[in-house]
Amino acid sequence: MSKKTGGVGPRAVALVGPYGSGKTTLLESILSVTGAVQRKGSIAQKNTVGDSSAEARTRQMSVEVNCASTKYLDESFTFLDCPGSIEFLADTLNVLPGIDAAVVVCEPEPAKIQMLQPYLKRLDDLNIPHFVFINKIDKASGAVRDLLGQLQDVSAKPLLMRQIPIAEGGQVKGFVDLALERAFQYAPHAESKVIELGLLADAEKQARFAMLEKLADYDEHLMEELLSDQEPPRDEVFADLSKELADGLVVPVLLGSADGDNGIRRLLKALRHEVPDVAAAASRIGIKPGSDAVVQILKTYNGAHGKLSLARVMAGSLKDGAVLHGRGGDARVGGLFALKGETQSKLAEAKAGDTVALGRLEGIFTGETLSAAKIALPRVEIEELPVVYGFAIETTDRKDEVKLTAAIHKLQEEDPSLHFKQDADLHEMTLLGQGEIHLKVAVEKLQSKYGLKIVTHPPKTPYKETIRKPAKQHGRHKRQSGGHGQFGDVHIEIKPLPRGTGFAFQDQIKGGVVPRQFIPSVEKGVIEYLKHGPLGFPVVDVGVALVDGSFHSVDSSDAAFQTAARIAMSEGMPNCAPVLLEPIMRVKIHVPNDATSKANQVVSGRRGQLMGYDARGGWKGWDTVEAQMPLSELHDLIIDLRSLTQGVGTFEMEFDHLAELSGKLAEQVVATHKVAA
Repeated sequence: MSKKTGGVGPRAVALVGPYGSGKTTLLESILSVTGAVQRKGSIAQKNTVGDSSAEARTRQMSVEVNCASTKYLDESFTFLDCPGSIEFLADTLNVLPGIDAAVVVCEPEPAKIQMLQPYLKRLDDLNIPHFVFINKIDKASGAVRDLLGQLQDVSAKPLLMRQIPIAEGGQVKGFVDLALERAFQYAPHAESKVIELGLLADAEKQARFAMLEKLADYDEHLMEELLSDQEPPRDEVFADLSKELADGLVVPVLLGSADGDNGIRRLLKALRHEVPDVAAAASRIGIKPGSDAVVQILKTYNGAHGKLSLARVMAGSLKDGAVLHGRGGDARVGGLFALKGETQSKLAEAKAGDTVALGRLEGIFTGETLSAAKIALPRVEIEELPVVYGFAIETTDRKDEVKLTAAIHKLQEEDPSLHFKQDADLHEMTLLGQGEIHLKVAVEKLQSKYGLKIVTHPPKTPYKETIRKPAKQHGRHKRQSGGHGQFGDVHIEIKPLPRGTGFAFQDQIKGGVVPRQFIPSVEKGVIEYLKHGPLGFPVVDVGVALVDGSFHSVDSSDAAFQTAARIAMSEGMPNCAPVLLEPIMRVKIHVPNDATSKANQVVSGRRGQLMGYDARGGWKGWDTVEAQMPLSELHDLIIDLRSLTQGVGTFEMEFDHLAELSGKLAEQVVATHKVAA
């Protein structure tokens, strides 16, 4: 295989793909093959370099990006093992701006192919070079050619089969490399052995020609050679493979088994010879080459030894102690480290292409671009995922509430997809994110890292209430207890207002029966009452007019008229036919089109009103279902959607309107609220 000419710097490669595809095992295999670890770990034994946190070990799944640097044939690579659960997709999105290429890891199971699309779509949109690595190939039960066709259905870019499997007795025992025109037999935990093509020669020629035809779609000279039945030189084939990968024109597909370390060296050789260096990644996000250090922050970790910022040096060189400047402020590098899982190796300097951890960059957040020089930096846009799940959160000891908010701020530094909301009206703190596991992991970190005892429950729905008919009411507050007494007397008219109007107060006093200085107090008393109406909820869309009243020259006061107004409201509002209002959301549900009808059933089963559906823009084979749904029905909607779609379905929502809720449901809401009050 022809090696690239020129100095190729360190590369950063992300391992992405769905849960269960074997990315962490692949990282372990790469580290073993390259000699970075003496003994290969396993997830079952909980001794892998990645997934070292307690939360990951317990679940036997990645819950954050794992980073490990190694060398292969004297070239440096950093592998970023991204979580497979869709609930931690934000971690993957955060590292994409800083990588040179991605390896999309999948299983040879057609039923799971759909799970790749959220990853392939983002890589296609960002034009990031990427490979597909079909892992667990030794367990494949069907034809790889058929699998490739199904893979192509979820990839916007053409897939390029680089290898064909060699099967014996229904099990894959090796592969033919179509670029090298050589056959290899797998050896357990060792380099594959070259074997004769033999009976595979004809199949190899057909598959190789198909590969060359796809390359020739972007190379006229290669097309002319194929049309002339002229065998292209091997160096030309490899040059085309490198160029078309770097240009984002094709997606090479490789085979292997991380468990057996099979096909790993061929994958590493492809990465070594075909992946562009950091200059291409820097150009993609608008960073110009230069001598001053420019870094992209990919991930933040807050651990026992302080804050670490995982960063890619996109240009220049960076020394420990350097001051970095960004849009959000300046920070001094308090330590420079190479990472291999939790293991840190101190560095004096990092050069362009290196992926390193920077110590104590206080005030600097994931996604920021920083420079050693005070220059204008591009704003790197990172997709922000809509929140789809939430629960209320509180400490068992109220004295810990300040500590809780500080700890959540630390978690948000690590994971910007976590959101925290404090609702004064509901007297509730809410943690919001990408799913139940996502939030449970956050709570576990609050408990283990910050010593907080946490209680969670479903968030309250912000119900409101209004009235259906008008009423008139007299309210008097009179108290005599020696000295100055208290006297306030009001006559009010209460009436319903159109939905969405809110609250309106009118002063209709004539002749000064209520002095001007007390009228604002009447309004204040009315507003105070409206915080909790007859049903126990905030009242909206109500108009109140002060039409008459009386006062005492000595005993009347602001407080007395406030109290009189509250009395009038509390006695008058129950006569206005109060009714409960629930928030209705405008919802867009995004699912693969084979799940559209089931998504429609979910909407109907959750008291939703279907508004229609259409193809999801930019997503091949997906639909968007639009509906109006009560907020109270959306708390665990994402769980249903993901169970219908192998984890890839999602939704977004925004407030639309308030609608009346009556009957048994309304009675249950009011009764539950009274018990909780």
